[in-house]
Amino acid sequence: MARKKITLAYIDSDAERKASFKKRKKGLIKKVSEIKTLCGVEACVVIYSSYEPAPVVWPSHEVARTVIKRFKKLPVIEKTKKMVNQESFTLHQIKRAEERLRRVKKEIKRKELVIFMFSVIEGKASIDDFDPRDAREMCYIIRETLEEINLRMKALEEAGAVAEPLVTTPEGGSDGDGGWSPEDSTAATIRFI
Repeated sequence: MARKKITLAYIDSDAERKASFKKRKKGLIKKVSEIKTLCGVEACVVIYSSYEPAPVVWPSHEVARTVIKRFKKLPVIEKTKKMVNQESFTLHQIKRAEERLRRVKKEIKRKELVIFMFSVIEGKASIDDFDPRDAREMCYIIRETLEEINLRMKALEEAGAVAEPLVTTPEGGSDGDGGWSPEDSTAATIRFI
């Protein structure tokens, strides 16, 4: 059975808050113990609370003092290199979200230009509707599309695809057999490979 999601907010009830503290204190110590064992790092836990007369220290006072002394001896740059406060964390998250938004907008714009390009080719849209500010991106899309077409054609040639006549008559002959010319009939079919 899935756990109910807990809203992180101050617990008003003293009894519930104390029970939550005890349970989470155990969980925190267990997690620190696991990370110490699994990753081979030095770690300690010091918890001050109104529920206990003395701070909770894990694994022992001596180990905690050693870890804290070692941390205090580090240069300020080393100590604060990976520290974040709420403001810097939020700013970092905003920056990441803005970057994701920029990438999504760029991809949407690119897809709109591809759709516009094919609409113009099919005669469903007019080139007069094109925004000149998008010229650079459209050039890139056209170049990329042409490269894809050329790669496909090359792959077909290498696979030994049989070249069919590009223009055929309604009777099935080709324009290379000498018996038919485009002027003889208006019902010619053009096939693209």
